[in-house]
Amino acid sequence: MSREITTVATGFSFLEGPRWHDGRIWFSDFYTHRVLSAEEDGGDLRVEAEVPGQPSGLGWLPDGRLLIVSMRDTRLLRREPDGSLVTHADLAEHVAGYANDMVVDDQGRAYVGNFGFDLMGGAPLETACLLRVDPDGKVTQVADELWFPNGSVITDDGVLLVDETFGNRVSAFDIAPDGSLSGHRIWASFGDPPGAERDLATVIAGGGVGADGCCLDAEGAMWIADGAAGRLLRVREGGEIVEEIDPPGTAVFACMLGGADGRTLYACAAPDFFEEPRKAAREAELLAIRVDVPHAGRP
Repeated sequence: MSREITTVATGFSFLEGPRWHDGRIWFSDFYTHRVLSAEEDGGDLRVEAEVPGQPSGLGWLPDGRLLIVSMRDTRLLRREPDGSLVTHADLAEHVAGYANDMVVDDQGRAYVGNFGFDLMGGAPLETACLLRVDPDGKVTQVADELWFPNGSVITDDGVLLVDETFGNRVSAFDIAPDGSLSGHRIWASFGDPPGAERDLATVIAGGGVGADGCCLDAEGAMWIADGAAGRLLRVREGGEIVEEIDPPGTAVFACMLGGADGRTLYACAAPDFFEEPRKAAREAELLAIRVDVPHAGRP
């Protein structure tokens, strides 16, 4: 199926963590260290926060305060009503590599992933844990042995779905009333997870789907940005790919359904994910694609 792709905002370094909130599309720009928001069509662009430690995942507490993952100093930040940023939780003793994306539930509990290894430094691939940060800032490890836990969603019936970027899969967990996780299972598989070979270039070259940022629609399918191939995939439980969108001339690394009717699929696009060229250029874009099934779940 061919869909029209519109560029709604451009001139960024590398975008991640798109969220639809309060009638605006929000996103992080890694290497300009900013969290921004815009109207549905990309107008009225605003800087919402400046994060020297490099912003990534975004979410909101029930009282409306913004949470931001600060990647390099492995903190979860909270924006106060006066606009100041404070440390909501220090994740340093729990993670390896940078802190990464997250999803926040309706109780204000943040489920935060991390790299698990030095991605940009070329270190061998290692598994990572998933953390839960409670509204009071308490940090608890709730899952482990995940292959780069990345974009995540929570279904309306309380299932946490976690993209494992280098694991060729999406994992599922049941969320208990106290926020603990159980029933770990594979929601979607796109191939084998890494074996003894832990060289990242070799793992990526092995094919499959590098599931990065994602969102959920009202039919229970996930839109997943395949960071390995630079495309958008609509995936059903089990791993069936029912639609593919391949933006010409660029690659996509995160996505979110939003807009007034929930049927605008926003995509964070850039030529690649490598740190040095993205720092040096302003080639990243926010794309918009109209789709048929509206948003569901969280974020």
